Amino acid sequence: MINSRSDRENQLKLLVQALPSSPGVYQYFNEDGVIIYIGKAKDLKKRVSSYFTKQQDNGKTRILVNKIADIKHLVVESEEDALLLENNLIKKYQPRYNILLKDDKSFPYIVVKNEPFPRVFQTRNFVRDGSTYYGPYTSVGMVRTLIELFRQIYPLRTCKHNLSQENIRAGKFRECLEYHIGKCKAPCIGQYDEQIYAENIAAIKDILSGNISSVLKYMHKIMLNYADELAFEQAEEVKNKIELLKGYQSKSTVVNPKITNVDVFSIIDDEKAGFVNFLRVVDGAIIQSHTMEFRKKLDESASDILLMAISEIQNRLHFLAREVLVPIKLDIELERTKLLVPKIGDKKKLMDLSERNVKYYRLDKLKQQSLHKKEPREERILKVMQADLRLKVLPRHIECFDNSNIQGTNPVAACVVFRNAKPYKKDYRHFNIKTVIGPNDFASMEEVVYRRYKRLKEEGQGLPQLVVIDGGKGQLGAAVKILRELGLSEQISVIGIAKRLEEIFYPGDPIPLYLDKNSETLKIIQHLRNEAHRFGITFHRQKRSINFITSELNEIPGIGDKTIEALFNNFKSFNNIKSATLENLTSIIGKDKGNKVYSYFNRGKMD
Repeated sequence: MINSRSDRENQLKLLVQALPSSPGVYQYFNEDGVIIYIGKAKDLKKRVSSYFTKQQDNGKTRILVNKIADIKHLVVESEEDALLLENNLIKKYQPRYNILLKDDKSFPYIVVKNEPFPRVFQTRNFVRDGSTYYGPYTSVGMVRTLIELFRQIYPLRTCKHNLSQENIRAGKFRECLEYHIGKCKAPCIGQYDEQIYAENIAAIKDILSGNISSVLKYMHKIMLNYADELAFEQAEEVKNKIELLKGYQSKSTVVNPKITNVDVFSIIDDEKAGFVNFLRVVDGAIIQSHTMEFRKKLDESASDILLMAISEIQNRLHFLAREVLVPIKLDIELERTKLLVPKIGDKKKLMDLSERNVKYYRLDKLKQQSLHKKEPREERILKVMQADLRLKVLPRHIECFDNSNIQGTNPVAACVVFRNAKPYKKDYRHFNIKTVIGPNDFASMEEVVYRRYKRLKEEGQGLPQLVVIDGGKGQLGAAVKILRELGLSEQISVIGIAKRLEEIFYPGDPIPLYLDKNSETLKIIQHLRNEAHRFGITFHRQKRSINFITSELNEIPGIGDKTIEALFNNFKSFNNIKSATLENLTSIIGKDKGNKVYSYFNRGKMD
């Protein structure tokens, strides 16, 4: 344990002096033994010494140096090995002061499985089992499109059976539905020649490698052979497959087809982050494209970030092209790979294309951040609701109605109010249904909507932009009818929400709107509906409870409404009345009535 600052500095000097002048990776630890920084170097001693022998201009670097309590290192064969090891260690330990790669998700591959009659499918797991992997692809849609294309062109199997010759000869399998619908030729029962299947797999590998031209020539030759043999149906089938491949090729060819195996990296950075675009080009076709964002920690240079990106792509794709185009000269040598800064010609056009991609990506990121910062959450949600519900104005003021009449008794209704997508409980209202006899939801809805908006209109109060009716088409129609009578149908938008399937109904439209279950609009409407239901049920329960208590006191002979009112005014609750002493009761309602109430609740005690 190092006890003082000077002791620590002396210890670190000894560690630095002992470092070899070899390629490798160095690790800085703090006093708690936690890795706080990992770096790579062509010369470990020279690179690490630079942290301690010169004045650091960057404030964050000075803070880092002050926190270093221990240094460890790993020597490797080459600078390229150091680059790859640094990338892996940063991912594993995620040191505080290292540059942060924001995009580290798992991308899909297309795998050609190492097995008899190989399967071709999508996976996110790279397993070293002899199978051939293509990717990773940044678009799952592209992966699915390619696999679907292969299945249209070639009859590939999809089952997971072990199709060894022994198993096939032993008759262990039976043909499945894929065979009967013409998508597989049943190699499982020996119906498909393994050599022909292998040729199809070779063609698929060529397509995935970007070598579409040779596959087209091969298929064109087969088509002509069928035509010469007057097998016109087979020739037509091959022709259709050629058209599919040409369609795929036309979408991917963007540069000179003579440019064969090239990777392209471009970068744009600012004080906070660096953005790197990667393109993989085979036979003039861009077969992969991806943009990465790196968050700066120690004012890293563009070359530092670019090297990190190259290492990341090499880790993900497991190899780099023999020729890599970069926008600036990098001080590193890679085995089997040549780094080139293009100045003119088609390769410069490729670099320009990559730079255009990374600029658009960064601009889009900045635009999103700007919109997110400037616009409050409530404003954003209201705009989403306006778009989702096809409203003319932002629904800043929303009201929702719900009826409650359990078993036809004590019919009530509730109106809840949301302002700026949040409950505004001060404006919540209860309604006792006055004009409707029996359980009639439509008539009850007409009454409460009429009473609510007649009053708001007469008093000149602000009207809601949106009214939500908890119920289906019937309740919605009742509300719309009343708003028309009040002349408010043009000023207030109305929708209904059905309970079972969360269907949104519009006046006069028989087809409901189904919102995404995770949409913010649906969540707000559900919140409104739930609040109205809760508020209405609570009021309904209170009313039933008061009616029950009042009706029980009315059962006592000689006790009328004025006496009951006097009891509640003094005792506040039904339980207090039941447990009151005879003296307390007679002091409030007199000796005669007091004896009657006391006797009613204490009959068992007096017998």
